[in-house]
Amino acid sequence: MGFVGVDGVGQLGSLVRYWDEPFERAAPVRKFISFKGQKNFTGDYWAATSRDLVGYESWVERDAAMALDFDPAVVALASQPFCLSWWDGGRDHQHTPDYFVRLADGTGVVVDVRPESLVDEEAAEVFAFTARVCAMVGWQFRLVGDLGQPFRANLRWLARYRHLRCHRASVAALLREVFVEPQLLFAGADRVGDRMAVLPALYHLLWRHELTADLVSGPLGGGTVVSLAVRGRS
Repeated sequence: MGFVGVDGVGQLGSLVRYWDEPFERAAPVRKFISFKGQKNFTGDYWAATSRDLVGYESWVERDAAMALDFDPAVVALASQPFCLSWWDGGRDHQHTPDYFVRLADGTGVVVDVRPESLVDEEAAEVFAFTARVCAMVGWQFRLVGDLGQPFRANLRWLARYRHLRCHRASVAALLREVFVEPQLLFAGADRVGDRMAVLPALYHLLWRHELTADLVSGPLGGGTVVSLAVRGRS
C-alpha cells in the first residue's frame, strides 16, 4: 500500500505494517482533478466531524461524505487515504478507496462509493478483495451507493446548518426544553422565539442528533414531528 502520512511524507509498505496509522487524518494520495467539459463533479466538502475538507469526485461521493459526517458514530473521515496494490491473475491491480472513517469506539472503516448499477464484475472483484484485506486487520468495509429520497434531500438541507456558528447556547437550551414533548417543528420553534432566528439552531440540533425527527419517510418541514433525543452528539 501507499499513503501520505500526517507529516506529509509518502510511505510504502504492507497494510499489516501500517494498519494502525491514523488514516482518518491522512492526505489524499492523488489530486482531485477538474477540467472543462468534465462529466463528473469534483470538489471539497467541509466535514463538521473532523473540521476539515474532504474531497469528492461525484455528487454521489459528496452525499456519501455528508452521510458519514452526519453519522453520530463517526468521529473523523478522510478521502482517498491510501492506494492498495496487489498481484492476481497474472496482472497488477491498484485500488484507492474513497474514504477512511474512524468510529467513536476506535474501529477503522474503509468506504467505497459506487451506485449498484455501476458495479460490474471487475469492480465487484476489487471491492471483494478490499473487504478481505480490511477484515485481516480488523477494519470494516462498506460499499455505499446513492442515498434514497427523501433522506438525501433532508440531509442536504440539514448540512447547511452543520457548522458551530449555527449553535446558540441559550436558544438550544430552550429548544431542548420545548421538545421534551414531541411536537411540530414550526410550532416548537415559535414557542422559543422568532421563527427565523430560532430555526438555524433547531436544524443544527437535528444535525447533531440532539433533536430527532423522521428524515426517511418524507420531506422535513414545518409539520414534521420533532422530539428531544435520548442522547445527543457531543
